[in-house]
Amino acid sequence: MSKTDKTKSSSRVTLSESDSKRILAGYGIPVVKEVIAHTIEEAVKASRELGFPVVLKGLGSTLLHKTERGIVHLNLVDTASVEQAATLIQEEVGEELEGFLVQPQVKGKREFVAGMFRDRQFGPVILFGLGGVFTEAFSDVSLRLAPIDEIDIEEMLNEVKAKSLLGAFRGEQAADRTQLVKTLLGLSRLSLEQTDIAEIDINPLIVGPNGSISAVDALIIKEDSPAKQDYSIPVTPASIEYFFHPKPIAFIGASGTVGKWGYNLPMNTLSGKFESEVYLVNPRGGTIAGRKVYKSVEEIPGNVDLAVVTIPAAKVLDLIPQLQRKKIKDVLLITSGFGETGVDGKSLEKELVKKAREAGILILGPNTMGICNPHIHLYCMGVHVQPPAGSTAILSQSGNMGVQLLAFAHQQGIGIRGFCGSGNEAMLTIEDFLNAFELDDLTETVVIYMESVKNGRRFFESAKRVSKKKPVILLKGGQSGAGNLAASSHTGAMTSDSKTFDAMCKQTGIIQVNQSLELLDLAASFSSLPLPKGNRVAIMTLGGGWGVVTADLCEYFGLEVPALTPELMERIDKILPPYWSRVNPIDLVGENDPSLPKTVLEELMKWDGCDAIINLGIIGKRVMAEHLFQSMISSDPSYTKEFIEGAREIVAAFEADYIKYVATLMDKYQKPVYGVSIVTDEKDKTVNSVEGCKYKSVFFPTPERAVKSMAKMAEYHHFISRHS
Repeated sequence: MSKTDKTKSSSRVTLSESDSKRILAGYGIPVVKEVIAHTIEEAVKASRELGFPVVLKGLGSTLLHKTERGIVHLNLVDTASVEQAATLIQEEVGEELEGFLVQPQVKGKREFVAGMFRDRQFGPVILFGLGGVFTEAFSDVSLRLAPIDEIDIEEMLNEVKAKSLLGAFRGEQAADRTQLVKTLLGLSRLSLEQTDIAEIDINPLIVGPNGSISAVDALIIKEDSPAKQDYSIPVTPASIEYFFHPKPIAFIGASGTVGKWGYNLPMNTLSGKFESEVYLVNPRGGTIAGRKVYKSVEEIPGNVDLAVVTIPAAKVLDLIPQLQRKKIKDVLLITSGFGETGVDGKSLEKELVKKAREAGILILGPNTMGICNPHIHLYCMGVHVQPPAGSTAILSQSGNMGVQLLAFAHQQGIGIRGFCGSGNEAMLTIEDFLNAFELDDLTETVVIYMESVKNGRRFFESAKRVSKKKPVILLKGGQSGAGNLAASSHTGAMTSDSKTFDAMCKQTGIIQVNQSLELLDLAASFSSLPLPKGNRVAIMTLGGGWGVVTADLCEYFGLEVPALTPELMERIDKILPPYWSRVNPIDLVGENDPSLPKTVLEELMKWDGCDAIINLGIIGKRVMAEHLFQSMISSDPSYTKEFIEGAREIVAAFEADYIKYVATLMDKYQKPVYGVSIVTDEKDKTVNSVEGCKYKSVFFPTPERAVKSMAKMAEYHHFISRHS
């Protein structure tokens, strides 16, 4: 019988090992044969019937970690040893003892753990990893959110650092993959069908000499279903689209004071040449920047698509009836002072959402930096940033982080489809925007900075769908390592918010990065380059040392630097001097002939032995030459101004020609080229558009950034290939 676990809340019930295994067996999980004995005499009798050697365990719903308590006795070879072990168990646990569990001694040198726990955001999570006494010591586990399939399971098995133990090992056969798959699929199905089960712990899951799988110990913890969370009501992608394509906009809370939100927002919008009407609203009336100011939104003639609100938080509720009478459906609420401020702010925000929903109004925010859509010259943000139109959509839960990303994108030549600072997400959440970007034809890449998820399960399902169509690049801030403090099992003890989130990203194909700069590097690469069809890299460099460093980086990030084939070397022999490196990386031996890099690059593009090319040091000569020209001007009067200007033009023309040539080769061969500049200045951009070319030339300032971008793109191609 099951008993309440007295060490936890009364809502948590721990099942005995035998009850736990009975449930697991019903889902196809191979549990070890065992007999329940209520007395020492019954335990001795069961041992004889099973045949020695046997294992004897204390049985009881409060006996969670039996090995640590010394109530598991292994390899008992006769009745006397069974009787002695049973007596010791009885003395150790006293009234907690409900009986004994007698099992045959399962042979096997390899022990794993499998299990399930319920994450408060993402729901049931399946776990597999190194088991036995090393489970928590090494925490060598892999996670996936349920439901899982065989592709997920194969990834889980390959992610475990101890995966070599799944192969043939010290005279024992490889683990039976079919049984492992069946076990993990069973856990996944169980987690979805029996929602009152909070944790499952199978440890150890032993691999026998013949590769067979046996669950020799198991623990199941049940828990009353938690209270249903109050999630935001999903909105349609069309509703999101209206925010990015408004026509008349009213700025409610307009101000004539430079630096105030009520001034910056309309002025930035007007300066961006927004293609529709802009109205200013302030109870004082008058004029601002020579434009009429209406005393209320209801005085505005004609329709208004979007209200941008900057009035104090305490006055926003009173605005709702006016917006309703004016038939304004969409509100960009810049104002802070709501849920981010604490209990009172949360209460005010909740009331605002209720009133807005009753009035048929959608609110983006509050506490947001604004939105932009360069395709219609809409730059409705508190900071003057006006990036060019493009295909990269940026969504940020931090307004400051978002506009910094936009500013960097502008500086580096990355085109933007749209930007939104989602703020507190009182009504419109990151999941709503993700669904809208999925269906938007102009969006090719989605970049997200997030600190929290409103609805983890919905985000998981949306991301899994969107990533199969277009790359989703994500930086997560504020990841917690606190884990589940209420966990009773090994499985629960090894979990944490960050591990679950990382597993979700792998499973959905989200390209997760650790630094803000990586977001833009990948946005540049994904929006500009063809996707590599594998992880093999050819390296072309003007300096041998730089090529070696890049090759080392490739190995570190899981990229392959293949050897050159004899046929390719024979072709390059006709291009480079006889003393060229004849290996990958290819050292161009500092030759100044401008045709050599182009000719060698095309040979590498033709080569079917690589999936991408990294070229180092071709671009950047302009900056180095300029330093030389300055030295010549100051120290050698024999060179005329006309000569220097002519030399500058030659160097600039070479770089422009090479940038164009790289783009045309990518169009022709559908293979990415990652450039690394030898040196840069303020004129250089990461992304260089070429008229008439589908792809754009990309040049990074360091090899590390080029290699990381290539590795992430190869990883994404691998995801797409697996799920195609």
